[in-house]
Amino acid sequence: MDWSSDENIKITYRLLRIKGYGPAKANKLLWSLKPSIENSKEFEASLYCALKPQEKKEFEDPFELYQDSNERIGYISVLDDLLYPSMLRTSLRHNSPTVLSFMGNVNLLKKEKIGFSGSRKVSERGIWIAGDCVKQLAQDDVCVVSGYAKGVDLIALEAALRNGATSIVVLPEGISNFRIRPELRELWDWNRVLVVSEFTPHARWMVSHAMARNKTIIGLSDMMLVIEAGKTGGSLDAGLKTLQAGKALFVPRFREFPESAFGNLILLRNGAYALGLGRGTHHTNIELIRILMHRRSMELFK
Repeated sequence: MDWSSDENIKITYRLLRIKGYGPAKANKLLWSLKPSIENSKEFEASLYCALKPQEKKEFEDPFELYQDSNERIGYISVLDDLLYPSMLRTSLRHNSPTVLSFMGNVNLLKKEKIGFSGSRKVSERGIWIAGDCVKQLAQDDVCVVSGYAKGVDLIALEAALRNGATSIVVLPEGISNFRIRPELRELWDWNRVLVVSEFTPHARWMVSHAMARNKTIIGLSDMMLVIEAGKTGGSLDAGLKTLQAGKALFVPRFREFPESAFGNLILLRNGAYALGLGRGTHHTNIELIRILMHRRSMELFK
């Protein structure tokens, strides 16, 4: 069955709309029912039967999918074994986004990916490091994954577009709120960009959404690069969660750490790999990143 058909996505969103049904609870129910369902009518009926009386009332209301007038919006169910990124499901398990909405080139989900995170108030040195790393990774056809916030997120995205690389943008809000930023319009290429959201189409930005979005960036990425992390905040949290997930984390080691990068020291002490200038070059040394990416590729083809 096509779990990502419009009809099945509508049914899934009706479940997510019920009070108390976040991704973990919804996914657990969906996975338990999946083996016995063959069509959309059975899907709807099985969910209805599994709900409590008050939940049934909330489930009955229809749900209309958002569609942009200029760009086609697509939807992927966590039950879709063909389209849903397996790395994300493996990393987050029951906490995986139940539905991913997207615009752009969905095939980018299959590429090798490195996530970028960092301070909104990144230093001049951090700006240079982020751009330099992306420029080098573009030569290796690596896809850059980031949020859409000011600072490191946009620097990494712009560098990817400017250097012919591909990029996945993970939103902290619903897909209907997405707009191409004015400074990126001339560089934008939907063949090289995928915009995704794990929230209902009209969901507004919230701090909790931004933190959840960070987990999704980590889950989608083979490894992470945190350019600058403060003593507290989302970038430090993203770095620590990367280490907890057992994924490689890279952070710049500065000669003198700017205030916006004090969290880098915390991450280095907890097991992050240090990035510095390569010997005899004016570029950031990303050779270890390349080695680990190559090693992972070889393991996948065994």
